[in-house]
Amino acid sequence: MYKIEEFDKAKTKVLKYIFYKKRTEQEIKNKFSRVIEENLLEDVIEELKQIGYIDDEKYVLRAINEFMALNTLSIKEIKYKLMSKGVKSNIIDDYISNNYDTLLEYEKSSAKKIAIKKSNLEKQDVKMYLMKKGYKEESIKEAL
Repeated sequence: MYKIEEFDKAKTKVLKYIFYKKRTEQEIKNKFSRVIEENLLEDVIEELKQIGYIDDEKYVLRAINEFMALNTLSIKEIKYKLMSKGVKSNIIDDYISNNYDTLLEYEKSSAKKIAIKKSNLEKQDVKMYLMKKGYKEESIKEAL
């Protein structure tokens, strides 16, 4: 068993990391797995989850709102970005299914923005580009 000072020191390190920028549980594990003993890190993460500093569901909500404000992404790209941060796919899928209409509207407007930006290209090339980026058929049709 570890000492209270050890736990507090580890907790402070993790808190500094997540106060700088919100992180997923997996990002924290990746960052500290080599410097904090595994059981100690698990306990720190558990405590921070209980008091609300680590919450992957809130992370998904915040991240998607940021993506929608700043980027032009397909729903599939959003999902991949979140998965690359270590968010479990069931959390992402739940969010997507609960907010599908909003996300689909966002995807359609993103596809339109891209189509306008690439209006100098052939329609077929724009369509292929959007398909590669994971846009749904209906979003592509509406954009073109």
